[in-house]
Amino acid sequence: MNIGIVGLGLIGGSLALDLRHQHTIFGVSRRPETCEQAIARQIVDHASPDLALMAKADVVFLCTPLGAIESTVTQLLPHLSSSTILTDVGSVKGSVVEAIAPHWQNFVGGHPMAGTAESGLNAALTGLFVNRPYVLTPIDSTPAKAVETVAELARSLQAQVYHCSPEAHDRAVAWISHLPVMVSASLIAACLSESRAEVLALAQSIASSGFRDTSRVGGGNPELGRMMAQFNQDELVRSLHAYRHQLDQVITQIEQSDWDSVQQLLTQTQTARPQFLSTSEKE
Repeated sequence: MNIGIVGLGLIGGSLALDLRHQHTIFGVSRRPETCEQAIARQIVDHASPDLALMAKADVVFLCTPLGAIESTVTQLLPHLSSSTILTDVGSVKGSVVEAIAPHWQNFVGGHPMAGTAESGLNAALTGLFVNRPYVLTPIDSTPAKAVETVAELARSLQAQVYHCSPEAHDRAVAWISHLPVMVSASLIAACLSESRAEVLALAQSIASSGFRDTSRVGGGNPELGRMMAQFNQDELVRSLHAYRHQLDQVITQIEQSDWDSVQQLLTQTQTARPQFLSTSEKE
């Protein structure tokens, strides 16, 4: 197939690298130098800042930031064949599906749950999606053929394909993706509130794997974190309130020296954590 990719960053570039083995890849980036780099590195077969390049595509992956998806689609639609399948890679699905589906029946909401702390075309990797969840969020009006086409492409990446409603997706990712970003960022911000400079310097010097693991997503792309909060506001606020309630309980237990309750909580979470991890992460 002819595969179009709009947005040649980490996700778009990584999709191109893996799909190019079996398909012809057409890439669009607003920066001409990125297009030139993508061709020179043989990440894509053809590239241009002009969305008209997508006229040849059978499937188009929208890999722009969440805030740019709707305006990009508005500019893109006049160039597409009526049979072209559109799909996106955004981490929020409700607002995206609501904005695009009424204007393009062959739209399949998608979310490959993979990434790194890096961004841009230089961060693109082969095998980024192997054994990672790839969530599709069709609605009643989404053609089954379009859904299966995108699912087949995701499976060719060796990703694990899941189907759910946009609403269920957004509530689930609020818990396991968007809430952790805000909690992690808040952890870093709380540490920075240490008033004694020598203590803060010591903490920064001796921070090890525990802090590295819990702070990783809070030190990621600020624009991406903002988009998560902006476009999944209701579900993120819901999860933040639940998390604050849980923290209040822990504070009370520790203030009251209720060590049995603290241990009971930690025993419960020790047992529950593997249920949120893939097989490879449990090993």
